[in-house]
Amino acid sequence: MSRSIDYGNLMHEAMRGLIRKVLQDVSDNGLPGNHHFFITFDTSHPDAELADWLSDRYPGEMTVVMQHWYDGLEVTADGFAITLNFGDAPEPLYIPYDAIRTFVDPSVEFGLRFEQQESEEDDDDSEEGTLDQTDEDELEVAEEPVKDAEIVSLDSFRK
Repeated sequence: MSRSIDYGNLMHEAMRGLIRKVLQDVSDNGLPGNHHFFITFDTSHPDAELADWLSDRYPGEMTVVMQHWYDGLEVTADGFAITLNFGDAPEPLYIPYDAIRTFVDPSVEFGLRFEQQESEEDDDDSEEGTLDQTDEDELEVAEEPVKDAEIVSLDSFRK
């Protein structure tokens, strides 16, 4: 039996470590400058914790924006807890790192995308949604249809 190096899993582990370090810095020092994050995660992940109404509305994945208002950011070895504002209603979330599908900081055109297992890619029943924070620190829900993977230019996020 031959042994091989699993570069894919090693890369995902390193990328999740980077996210953990960035979030720990934000927890310790706050968001610097114009930095903000779009974090898409698997709402059906067994360790993800979110309000029932959110998991019912987004049974596959959800994108949250960490920008103007957040509270209680706690970073652990396996994930992070945060309270975000959903239409003037603070809701606590726990997001395990291995539930994260994308992590984007549009202020510096940085993004990570985690490859999904084929069984997840074949799941056409999942819904996608984006929660986008407005300047008034309220979140609005923008529904998006499920699409195949596409290349997205981050130029539209530049200020």
